[in-house]
Amino acid sequence: MRAVVWHGKGDVRVDTVDDPKIEEPTDAIVRITSTAICGSDLHLYTKLWPVMDEGDIIGHEPMGIVEEVGPEVPNLQAGDRVVVPFNISCGWCDQCSDQLYSQCSTTQNKSLRKGASLFGYTKLYGHVPGAQAEYLRVPQAQFGPIKVPEGPPDHRFLFLSDVLPTAWQAVEYAAVQPGQTVAVLGLGPIGQMCARIALHKGAGRVIGIDQVPERLAMAGRHGIEPLDFSDVKDVTDAMFEITDGALCHSVIDAVGMEAAGSLMDSVLQAAKVQPDKLVALHQAMGCVRRGGTLSISGVYGGPFPMFPLGDLFDKQVTLRMGQANVRRWVDDIMPLLTDADPLGVDDLVTHELPLDQAPYAYEIFQKKEDGCIKVVLEP
Repeated sequence: MRAVVWHGKGDVRVDTVDDPKIEEPTDAIVRITSTAICGSDLHLYTKLWPVMDEGDIIGHEPMGIVEEVGPEVPNLQAGDRVVVPFNISCGWCDQCSDQLYSQCSTTQNKSLRKGASLFGYTKLYGHVPGAQAEYLRVPQAQFGPIKVPEGPPDHRFLFLSDVLPTAWQAVEYAAVQPGQTVAVLGLGPIGQMCARIALHKGAGRVIGIDQVPERLAMAGRHGIEPLDFSDVKDVTDAMFEITDGALCHSVIDAVGMEAAGSLMDSVLQAAKVQPDKLVALHQAMGCVRRGGTLSISGVYGGPFPMFPLGDLFDKQVTLRMGQANVRRWVDDIMPLLTDADPLGVDDLVTHELPLDQAPYAYEIFQKKEDGCIKVVLEP
């Protein structure tokens, strides 16, 4: 089969590799019909190369048709149309019993003290071959795959694999209440859906912060107030001004440790100094009101000795974060994937490309070129 394979920093190629096979009685083989590139895949593309191995198949946002199932997968049969969550969970362990599916005890990489295994996401998370391919072996298929109806196009359901549950959980963790003011830092795919879901849940005002014109324009189409941080000296000061000093009840950091565009970035890079990986978190903390809630869906990895704990303590901020527990939120989201499309799912994909164009897709997504916000690859 053909698959997107990592060969080195900034180097992905579409190679011919062995077809996957049933290895465990709880496996299934899925023929992929659509598979998306996630912002987290960009971490692998250029940032996390020390934990990558040449030949790794990447990708974790797939859907397709079941081709074969193991003998202990009674819930699926060949021909079923399914979305596959990005985290691999068993559904019955102590963590899954608490609906913490991203922490599944069965698939954890305990030797490295990491959470549940993830598709296509390095040896830190199980070294499971990824989903940007023609076929995918799905472990724990007795629980993970989500059956979806025939008829509607893939894009209506594809984002159940990651984007929608991640955004839904971020809004839940932000404790968004009707009528309140919410800020979302970062208007990539996750931030876009966080902002729309917050409005859907009744937020009175949602302010989306980014500097990419196409992202700001997309958010504006869905009732979000865009704030271009390249036009302001300080995001916190700007938020203080536009909220008349009230700041925000809930703030969602949908950026993480690869924040770019702060005023100091160019200075630090010119001096060959590591940019501040907490810049988005600092901004989020500044935007949240005292007694408010800060939700982190952007990825942070490794220790941060300069973490501003004292500021959070002083403001009495509630802080929640973590990988999405995908299956926990599916029943809430599925009814919204209707012809009415209340979340505007149809207005998220900017590029649909054949699998063979994956190297080009990664390049324009990384560089934010050609208005690229969300890419779907079609094997």
